[in-house]
Amino acid sequence: MTDEIRPRRSALYMPGANDKALEKAKTLPTDAIIFDTEDSVAPDMKAVAREKVAAAVQSGEYGSRELTIRVNSLETEWSADDLRSAAQAGPDGIVVPKVNSAADVAEVEKVIEAAGVPDHTRIWAMLETPAAIERAVEIATSSERLAVLVMGTNDLAKELRAALVPGRAPLLWGLARCVNAARYADKVILDGVYNDVRDPDGFAVEAAQGAELGFDGKTLVHPTQVEPCNAAYSPSEDEIEYSRRVIEAFDEGLAAGKGVITVDGRMIENLHVDNARRAIAIADAIAALSD
Repeated sequence: MTDEIRPRRSALYMPGANDKALEKAKTLPTDAIIFDTEDSVAPDMKAVAREKVAAAVQSGEYGSRELTIRVNSLETEWSADDLRSAAQAGPDGIVVPKVNSAADVAEVEKVIEAAGVPDHTRIWAMLETPAAIERAVEIATSSERLAVLVMGTNDLAKELRAALVPGRAPLLWGLARCVNAARYADKVILDGVYNDVRDPDGFAVEAAQGAELGFDGKTLVHPTQVEPCNAAYSPSEDEIEYSRRVIEAFDEGLAAGKGVITVDGRMIENLHVDNARRAIAIADAIAALSD
């Protein structure tokens, strides 16, 4: 499965020092797991979490889920050891918080390559500061190993002194700017977390908003958010059926030499066909996860 069409609808943070959480993650229908050694781990448990998440990645017990490790940020005392350990564990991705520049990506790449990181391990860069938003294109284009951008909306709101409110109006400009950078660089981009796990309706609204903005998926803080997130970022049955009709009508129209092609009264152009083919490819990739 290529990075381009690999489903990353849901990426669930799991605390790396919590054995129960690591075990539960094996059963959850999340597309990706982010084994966390950062925010969810106390300072005196950092080394323990580092060992536990490396063992989890190498266990072979998580099926087709994409496995990543979130390390501590570059300015912390744990960063170098985290990066070396993660590199040697060989996860699908290493999630790096507070990436502020291309130089930060280069530093991460230098450390993990010196530690013998395998070719398949990608860098996931978290954008969660004003500097990161201003340099989003610079970061997104900084390395071929960088595959995914991840919004850190909690930290971004704090740094901006902005409120986390329904609709996220104070953050929309930054979210859109980062989506644009991801598309410019042909990278995947994941939306930030929704904090209130007791508010499924609010979560559903925000997940739908993220999909409308162009995000490829969303990071999550609780297992109950996985299935509604997968639904929000999956093509619906109606969309899949319509996409198939668009492709069929377009191909038939070209073969017949028609200048104008319509489906359900709407004119169909190349961009509609491209969107239809992407929707089908995503649906096929999602179906392959359960094969």
